[in-house]
This record gives sequence, C-alpha cells and structure tokens, in this order.
Amino acid sequence: MKDSMTNETSRPNRSGKPAGKPRFQGQSHGQNKPRGEHGGKPHFRNDKPNTNHRRMRAEPEEKFIRRAIPEIDTPFTRMGIDPRVAINLEGLGIETPSPIQEKSIPGIVAGRDLLGLAQTGTGKTAAFGLPMLTRLLNIGRKPEPRTCRALILAPTRELATQIAENIDAYAVGTPIRQFRVVGGASINVQVMRMERGVDVLIATPGRLIDLIERGAVDLSQTQYLVLDEADQMLDIGFIHALRRIAKMLPRERQTLLFSATMPKLMEELADSYLTDPLKVAVNPPGQAAAKIEQGVHFVNQGDKATLLAEYLSKHMNELAIVFGRTKHGSEKLSKLLEKWGYKVAAIHGNKSQGQRERALAGFRAGETKVLVATDVAARGIDIPEVAHVYNYDLPNVPENYVHRIGRTARAGRDGRAIAFCAPAEIGELRAIEKAMKAQIPVVGGEVPFEASKMRERGGPAGGRPAAPGGQGARKRPARRPSRAPKSTQRA
Repeated sequence: MKDSMTNETSRPNRSGKPAGKPRFQGQSHGQNKPRGEHGGKPHFRNDKPNTNHRRMRAEPEEKFIRRAIPEIDTPFTRMGIDPRVAINLEGLGIETPSPIQEKSIPGIVAGRDLLGLAQTGTGKTAAFGLPMLTRLLNIGRKPEPRTCRALILAPTRELATQIAENIDAYAVGTPIRQFRVVGGASINVQVMRMERGVDVLIATPGRLIDLIERGAVDLSQTQYLVLDEADQMLDIGFIHALRRIAKMLPRERQTLLFSATMPKLMEELADSYLTDPLKVAVNPPGQAAAKIEQGVHFVNQGDKATLLAEYLSKHMNELAIVFGRTKHGSEKLSKLLEKWGYKVAAIHGNKSQGQRERALAGFRAGETKVLVATDVAARGIDIPEVAHVYNYDLPNVPENYVHRIGRTARAGRDGRAIAFCAPAEIGELRAIEKAMKAQIPVVGGEVPFEASKMRERGGPAGGRPAAPGGQGARKRPARRPSRAPKSTQRA
C-alpha cells in the first residue's frame, strides 16, 4: 500500500484529520450519505466523491519520520544537509555543489540571513531549499492549521511551479509537505488546502495577499522567508505587497534574499528585511553564463519570422524557446509557426494557468519543440534540454536579456542564443551590451550604420571588442539601414 505520508503536492482534497475521525461523524468508509447531512463543508461537488479524500482517511496522527536516517557521506552532508534529504540528490543529477550552493549552504544551516547575487540557472533553489528542509526536519511535529513554517515568494507562476517541483524532489521520503498558491488557479481549493497547514508554502505575492485577506493563511509562525528573483518582483510592482507581507511575519525569523541584479531599491529592501546577512555573489550581476554562445543577427522587422523559420529548420529535433515582447505578438507568431508545420506552444499573460502548465509539460516532454513566450517565462523554465534561445524581439529591460538566454546552457550543457535586431531596436541592443559590459558577436545580416559607429567607439561603456569573426568593428559608409528585401541582403 502506498504510504500515506507521501510528499504533499497540489492535491487539494487530501485530509489532515486523525485516523478514526472522519470529517462527517458517523460516516464510514464506502458509505454515500446525502450531501450536507452531517453539516460542515462537503469535499466534493455534484455528489461525486473524491477518491483522494477516501484514501487519506487512514492518515496517522504522528507518523512523522518513516525512514531511518541513512548513513551517507557526501559533499552536501559534510556541509550540514540532513542525510534524508542528501540521499535524493544523486538521482537528480546533483553530485557536487555549485558555487552558489558551496558558499550559501553552511551559513544557512547555521541560521544566518543571506543576500545572494546570482544569475538564474546557478542552482539557487537547492542553495536555499536543502538547508531549509534540513532545519524543518528537526521540528518533529506537524504545522498548525492555516500556517506555514517556510514561505517562498516568487514573481511568476512558472517560477513558483519550478520551485515547488524541486522542493518535492529534494524531500522525497521525508514528511515535509509543500503547497503552491498562484493566480489562475481555484482560490477556494487553496483555502481548503491551507486549513491543514503546510511546512513550505510557495506563493506569488498577489495570490498570497488574497488568501491572507480571506483569513486562509496565518504567517505568525513562519520561521523562514525566501525572496527568489527579488529584483523581478520589484520590476513588476510587488514592492507594496512585499512590505505588507513582511509586517505579518515574526521578527525572529531567517530571511534569504536572492537577486540577479542589485538596484538601489533592492539595497533598501535588503536593509529592511535582513539582519547581519551573509553576502554571496556568483557571476557578476548582468553577465551571462560562460557556456552560452551568443550572437546578434541584424534583420528588418518584417523578415524576422522567415529568418526564425530558417534557424529552426536547422535544428528540428532540438528544443528552442522564442521570446517576444507582447502577448498578442507572441500568440500571432506561434500560430504562424504552427501553420508552417512546427510543433509549437505559447506562454503569455493571456493564457490561463492550466494552458500554461500544459504548454510547459508538452515542451518538457518533447511533444512540442518550440515554445514562444513573453518575459513571464524568462525566469521560470528549468529544462536542461533547451538548446536554443531566440530573442525574436529585444527586451525593453536590458537585464531581461540575460534572464532570457539563461534558459539554455543549464545543468552544465552548452547552449546558443541568437538575438534578432531590427533597425528600430538598435537602442535596445546598445542598452543590453552596456548592461553586460560586452559586445554580442554579429552572426548575420547587415550591420546598420548606428550599430557600426557604436562598436567603432570601443563598444558600450568601454566594453571589450567584438568576438573574432564578428562584423561589429568594421567601418561602413554613412547611410541609412538597408530596406531591401531579405533575399538581396548580404548573409
């Protein structure tokens, strides 16, 4: 029989009541009493019982540790990670700590607050998740109703989902229960699930505020707070929600803040939330991972779709993510690619949560090869098989370029990122190169005069010259960018 203490996922109807005390007094296993006969809230609609509810009625009151503590010696156990957690890492392909994990885990295990500066894809989830689970395992009792012992805030639904999946994988074989609350899903289901409390709550700030206002979440017993991708939460306007949430948390808590950039507002946030933090920096902010082969292809705006199809046709069996700037533009592009015969899905703000999750699941399984997305997916996709990232439209926020291309070259693999730059996007390209303090090698198209002059001056902010073989340093006559059809332009 499957153990009743399996890790909690998003199954909302799982009962936390002790054995022998069903929700409807007098109702035994297998009986179908009329709805509402015994009072209280029914666990099903339209008189259709939920099989998960029946399965969970025999859950014991205090069977908290169901597996003996293994005797293992790994780099993670030597840093203080509980063996019951560390034993799961080898099966996940995590054998040696990444730099951010090596620098962060000992301090977190010791109870220090932490300010981590690291790009996406560097192993941040394990850096805060493993020591957090280690500390939670030492509590030895279940959380109280509507409470959570650890709160992880993420800016997007996709990132929250990714974190929840990782926490589940790290906690296999332990009694730790996590639950994810995001917009786009049934808030009533989330309210019912929080009635039993959870060990780890992963949430987007907006939905968490909604649940707090309904009295469904009590943060008075939250001992650990993690702000992941905090700079993006500030970019999309969650600062007021963060301040409101912080007032509900205990003063005595451990706070971990991770960010890819360090703007002035982030410094103020760190000063307000953290107490004598350990500061860890991996990769200078704004720089891409070393294994990403970058390039920029200059092209007229109207020729981008055809150029994208040419690139995709060269790697038909490899996964690729295409980033657009707008919801409508991304949807239009995905339908065009589908019409041309590509296996494509789309993720953007106009998609429901279910549609977004199905699109990601199909892409992860390889059923679709191309994922067209807006910046909602720039930090929420961790799929090592992604080999190519195409910036169909350059981002308005320069830092988002690094986050976008960070979807490839993950888990030690190589990756390629190509940016399509139209004449009207020269300013965005210059801002991106200035933020990275480096030039992106030119891999195709005719370099517009404005871009050529920018590179002749030594690149943005005195950056290094273009990579060998690039066309960025070559002089060109003073003329307007070519408007000739793509077929007549020099490749």
